[in-house]
Amino acid sequence: MKKLRTFPLLIVFCLLFSLAAPAAFALEEPEVPAPAAVLVDLNGGKILFSRNMDEQRAPASLTKVMTVLLTLEAVDRGEVTLDTVITAQDDCRYLMQDDSSTAGIMPGTSVTLLELLYSAMIMSANEACNIIGEYLAGSISGFVDRMNQRAQELGCVNTHFSTTNGLPPADGEQHYSSAYDLYLITKEALKFPLFLEIACTAEYQPQSPGVNNGEMMYNSNALLTDKSVYGSRYVYEYAAGVKTGFTQAAGYCLISTAEKEDVRLLAVVLGCDGLYNAGIDEYKNFEASKNLYEWAFANFSYQNVVTAGQVLGQAEVELAQDGQQAALKPQEDIRLLLPNDVDMNALRTEITLYEDRLTAPLAAGLVLGEAHLYVGDEDCGTVKLINANAIELARGEFIRQKIAAVFQNGWVVAVIVVLLLFLTAYLALVIRYRSLRRKHLRQRKLAEKRRREREMYREAAYEDDYDDYKY
Repeated sequence: MKKLRTFPLLIVFCLLFSLAAPAAFALEEPEVPAPAAVLVDLNGGKILFSRNMDEQRAPASLTKVMTVLLTLEAVDRGEVTLDTVITAQDDCRYLMQDDSSTAGIMPGTSVTLLELLYSAMIMSANEACNIIGEYLAGSISGFVDRMNQRAQELGCVNTHFSTTNGLPPADGEQHYSSAYDLYLITKEALKFPLFLEIACTAEYQPQSPGVNNGEMMYNSNALLTDKSVYGSRYVYEYAAGVKTGFTQAAGYCLISTAEKEDVRLLAVVLGCDGLYNAGIDEYKNFEASKNLYEWAFANFSYQNVVTAGQVLGQAEVELAQDGQQAALKPQEDIRLLLPNDVDMNALRTEITLYEDRLTAPLAAGLVLGEAHLYVGDEDCGTVKLINANAIELARGEFIRQKIAAVFQNGWVVAVIVVLLLFLTAYLALVIRYRSLRRKHLRQRKLAEKRRREREMYREAAYEDDYDDYKY
């Protein structure tokens, strides 16, 4: 009896304990010493971590990613080549101060477009961006207009550029972007293999003596190389690219990528502390980025959410032979970067069919709708649904429905009524005619009979008279 009395208390205790336990997806957040950041799966576009990712902030030299993107797009269109020699104009050092990042390219210097791209990405040379912009658009301001137009085309809603390079703009002008918008811009730039090749270059030897005085250039991204001005403490073996940035208004910023096994990530961190804005002997942009990558690699992996052979639902099909239903299967496998402890048995689907009514025949492989996928509270996106097997038309039922549909038309019913009335009248006339005809025939027969009788009578009377006369 004692055990029975304590059992309810045990149940209550277990319930309270389960409520206090963390949820399956409640991952402990990484330590990210950045006021704005975003971490994205490059393969699937899934945001793994964000903090103020839409906040408008000064992007500093991360701006140069857009400048290089527009340049590579111009090369791709054939408007210019990487070997094109460009001469720096008098305004190539527009807005540059003595402490501005530079490759030492002076007005009148002629260099190839390729060297300008390396200068902009590795040395963060501000004059290189102005030289490129003026050459491609005819003026620096014209190129900035192209930058803003391209940002809108890429879906950036928290971005406005005023310079080609991220230097503080002239008075009254605004120059800002957001962590998420910078991700969109960088994702587009990564479509060009040369972009990542340049961004990942640890050191570059210019061919022109007018570039960095002909001396070796070293990448400022401390995740990539121990030869950066930030030393070797931040080198990360899985890192690749992309761009550093710093101004007093922007703080220390970084766009970077990392790849480990089959996981490819991109991180953007903005407004971090460092030596020249916080007086500390460390640089939080590299620390924050590295922490994000380590957290993701430790806690996420690619998992199959659904496979192409998996039936996610059934749909009624009108006029289907033998009452067959459409088996809804994913058009393709969905493989996403998800928390390691996700319960794949908790898959939930919300199916939407493109047509309110499905009617046979239906071909196999026909796209019928889509399914929005959830694993627990995890939004896993959508997948198109196809009909797994061909569904034949039930011809007998089809004909019956067609006939029924015909009789549902008012004018058809009216015509049939008229025809029935006409047929009824016609039958009545036929019956009347036949009745009169039979009556007429009877009368004729009767008259004919009477005529014959009269003739027989006359013949008999004649014979009697003849006999009397004879005797």
